Amino acid sequence: MKTELEVNTLKSFQTELTRFFLAYKFALQEVETKINILQEEFKLIHEYNPIEHVSTRVKSPKSILTKMMKKELPPSIEAVRENIRDIAGARITCSFVEDIYKVSAMLQAQHDMEVVEVKDYIANPKENGYQSLHLIIKIPIFMSDHMEKVYTEIQIRTIAMDFWASLEHKIYYKYNKEVPEHIRHELKEAALQAAELDRKMERLNKEINILKENEAEPSLLDSTPIAHLAKYLTELPGNQIIDDTLFKK
Repeated sequence: MKTELEVNTLKSFQTELTRFFLAYKFALQEVETKINILQEEFKLIHEYNPIEHVSTRVKSPKSILTKMMKKELPPSIEAVRENIRDIAGARITCSFVEDIYKVSAMLQAQHDMEVVEVKDYIANPKENGYQSLHLIIKIPIFMSDHMEKVYTEIQIRTIAMDFWASLEHKIYYKYNKEVPEHIRHELKEAALQAAELDRKMERLNKEINILKENEAEPSLLDSTPIAHLAKYLTELPGNQIIDDTLFKK
């Protein structure tokens, strides 16, 4: 039978563990709120939404334990809190590469959010071809009796980058042993093709924007009264042009 001290210790640890995970849950809620506000504001001002999709997750206890063992951390909540910075994770999927940097700049401009580290795997892809922009931030969470800053990782990538990363992850985890060299090579080739697709779609988007701007200017002139008058005169029977000399005395 457990002593009263053991029971109280167990209850205290359970409470601490519950609050530990709650802090990361609340951190993600704060991040989601910030993203939603920026998204709505950007859409209102620019009539364009750079964000396609947002997803969040808190690492499972099993994943945290695996990472603890990999980093050779002591079995304490404080060690985990300080050394594992991606327990809370948010992923933002954007339409184009330039949107990634726009969203990143807007997030980094938030004064109550501390940017700890920026990892640009777009400018410098990983060896396997992985591309994404990672922000490691600290976001303040106000609990009932204290405030704490919680580490959160934000990944920002295009649809093509996300497609490749998701499938690459599934392929690797299906095969528990060392992945054969030819498969690694083909996965990297696929990453390069995804990056080329991003570049091509961005070029097409810029061309469309230029065409749209060029078409917008004449449309403004077409709506003026003088434009309507000119059109009326050209549609007169026999295209009769009135000679203003007839009105001179």
